[in-house]
Amino acid sequence: IRTAVERRLPVIGHCLGGQLLSKALGGTVSANPVKEIGWGEVRVTDLEAARPWLGDTTHAHAFHWHGETFSLPAGATRILESVWCANQAYVLDDRHIGMQCHVEMTPELIAAWCDNGAAEIATSTSPAVQRPETMQTDIAARTGALHRLADKIYSRWIQGLSA
Repeated sequence: IRTAVERRLPVIGHCLGGQLLSKALGGTVSANPVKEIGWGEVRVTDLEAARPWLGDTTHAHAFHWHGETFSLPAGATRILESVWCANQAYVLDDRHIGMQCHVEMTPELIAAWCDNGAAEIATSTSPAVQRPETMQTDIAARTGALHRLADKIYSRWIQGLSA
């Protein structure tokens, strides 16, 4: 990851990937104050830095499944936060983005994660953990909106591949 960033090769990290990017660049990974599983609003924290990646979006609903978080590596700018997790996404120059949240989810992935994570959900006392039926309510519309957000992020990231 460090070599890719040093060579200005675009790097994108989702959840664990965002944590690994942070750690590779000198940040830290630690427990988040609460476990976050399910849908939650993310808000833009820096409109100017976020605009190339998110357009004019100021908030969106993203999918979450994490109990850890990352610190911002040196030179990074936070672009998304949530009520439960301050560092939801950051950018580093014009080529690299790390996210704690998930923008890549499909209805099938969410259903599979709910099945595979049923015990984790059932035993959690976190106020930011949703029940599987809540996560899967209105799933087509929710993932459709999520994919529109993902399209913006991936379109920006792809630009770095040809530069």
